[in-house]
Amino acid sequence: MTTTTAPLTDRTAAPPGPRPRRVTRWWPAALLLVLLVAPYSALPLPGLLDGPIGSPGSLQLIALCLVFGALATGYDLLLGRTGLLSFGHALYFATGTYATDLLMLRLGLPFPAAAVLGLLCGALLAAVLGSVSLRVTGIGFSMVTLAFAQAGSILVERNPGRMTGGEEGLAAPAARLPASLVGIGNTANLYWIALAYLVLTLGVVHWAVRSPTGRVWEGIRENERRVEVLGLRPYGFKLTAFVLAGTLAALGGIVYLLLTGGATPQTTTSDFTLSLLVMVVLGGSGSRWGPLIGGVLYTWASHRLGDVAGSGAVADLPAVLRVPLSQPLFLLGALFVAVVYLLPGGVARLPDRIRTARTKSATAGAARPQTPAKDSTA
Repeated sequence: MTTTTAPLTDRTAAPPGPRPRRVTRWWPAALLLVLLVAPYSALPLPGLLDGPIGSPGSLQLIALCLVFGALATGYDLLLGRTGLLSFGHALYFATGTYATDLLMLRLGLPFPAAAVLGLLCGALLAAVLGSVSLRVTGIGFSMVTLAFAQAGSILVERNPGRMTGGEEGLAAPAARLPASLVGIGNTANLYWIALAYLVLTLGVVHWAVRSPTGRVWEGIRENERRVEVLGLRPYGFKLTAFVLAGTLAALGGIVYLLLTGGATPQTTTSDFTLSLLVMVVLGGSGSRWGPLIGGVLYTWASHRLGDVAGSGAVADLPAVLRVPLSQPLFLLGALFVAVVYLLPGGVARLPDRIRTARTKSATAGAARPQTPAKDSTA
């Protein structure tokens, strides 16, 4: 009589757990630390930046990428979180820029006071125009926001009372700015302000999305009628998202004023809002990091592709290739189409797609019938 003994299990082995998940959860803090010390770095990144990371030109470009990454994240509160397609978001960005600049130029206010009032102007304008725009839904809402944006753009270009500077814009008065924010030697300080704006925007958006109001935004995006059936008024929740996104955009306009040294009419056009829309779609609408990634990639590409378009390699190509490739907007559009076609859902969802593909491959391999081995004794 033979007895079989069950194999003993190794009780000392560590139970499987989400340990890798706990490690990777801290990558934003590690990235933030890297960004904080970037001005002290002399590491060159050929092809990505013109000079070392800590050089003024490189810090300027990185700071612009951070600002527009944050701006796209705030805009996604409307598009990806609440389902509101606004074509007038540039208006609130420009309000923060122009209002702050005019308060310093016309009233002689110091920058801190002008910045606070400029932020309040952007929030108030978002509340007033949002309360009107949200009276309609769908494509009607988009057209109303576009009309307001076009009116603001025309007002800036007409230069009433020589206040807006017209097509030339307005230069920020250096005498009203803190000395630590003026000059190439203080580019690192401007960079840290842009980084602070990014961190603040990410924190506010993350908190808002996880709040009870954020859950209602999600319900409005999925089915607004169902939210009404539950006894809630979507109008108030949508207005909250509109004002919060507009306020964050106005704050971004103030930071942009410091980085560029003035207010430009290009920030008032509807094309600027379309750029934000491209950023969000490129990175991944409705995701936590997608709009940030899209804003950074789009801003970097729009600055760096100009060098590619004017390079000697492109100039030596035949005319049929040289003409389109010498246009930065053509290169940027081609890159956007390629990403949207090859990566539906945006760049931020690429890891999930890779993980899903690996899971399907592993499942298919396990389910494949194995051929029985031949008996060698036969």
